[in-house]
Amino acid sequence: MEETALEVEAMSKTYRERGRQEVRAVDNVSFKVKQQEVVGLLGPNGAGKTTIIKCILGLMQPDAGEIRVFGQDVTKHYPRVLENMSAVLEGSRNLYWRLTAWENVLFFAGLSGISSRDTHDYFNYLIELFSLEDKKNVEVRKLSQGMKQKASIVCALARRTPLVFLDEPTLGLDVETSLELRQILKQLAQQEHRTIVVSSHNMDVIQDICQRVIILSGGRIMVDDHVDHLIKLFETRAYRIALDGHPSSELEEALAARFSSINMAAQKYGVEIKINLSDRDDIYLLMDMLRSHGAIIDEISHEDIDLERVFLEVVRRERDEYASGHSI
Repeated sequence: MEETALEVEAMSKTYRERGRQEVRAVDNVSFKVKQQEVVGLLGPNGAGKTTIIKCILGLMQPDAGEIRVFGQDVTKHYPRVLENMSAVLEGSRNLYWRLTAWENVLFFAGLSGISSRDTHDYFNYLIELFSLEDKKNVEVRKLSQGMKQKASIVCALARRTPLVFLDEPTLGLDVETSLELRQILKQLAQQEHRTIVVSSHNMDVIQDICQRVIILSGGRIMVDDHVDHLIKLFETRAYRIALDGHPSSELEEALAARFSSINMAAQKYGVEIKINLSDRDDIYLLMDMLRSHGAIIDEISHEDIDLERVFLEVVRRERDEYASGHSI
């Protein structure tokens, strides 16, 4: 039986600022992360991702709920529980800028009691893995943004904690550096068998690195599932249909009224329809509607889908359910 590395139960956090309306950043959030699992917290800015991580790390107190790391209550065993966690936080200075990259590694590892020279081989391995050999003895303040981010992650990993948090690890990086960093993190996750929680608003980052994704919106969990399962689930209901010729305006209006997740685009010889069906049986309804309006189907196929389209569909469904629940 796999043991639990992290357990968050009914966590809530509200920000209160004088003269401003209260903001519920985290709303009754509960989830578990198994040991050696790589889990993504996915959501737009303001979804509550960073607040959740800061509460777990003890940097702020939740208003309600319990947090356990390897079975230890974070509040009751703070700060000793930090021995099991390390993090790179978005928007924070994770390094001392007037120290070199190597000096930062030694310093942060030393905070965890790691000072033996035997571990220097591992530190050098991380430096080489993240392509920082040439910048090893350069002050951090003189490094590019991408290299600063790499150095921050190296320092977090150098502590060799069993649980690592990476909050927006690719934010502000150019495409090439982002792709390189994602590949390195994926490799490390497979090789070192650590428990890693990655927070990002970037779908590609989560899809590349994580096994499981927790989708957040407005401080609440909307979906908690394996990435592959989510993509396969939505892929079976995502279709591309090529029509020969242009459909009538009546058909376009009927389709738009019946299916909320549909896109019709004019092509050279007709119209291309891309649609996500909420129910498997909807494909039969769609075919009947096309036939009754005299539409000629030239081609039909399953549409390729990725985590971005899954996210958009989940958000759309949540919005529709909220609207229907608040309608008069």
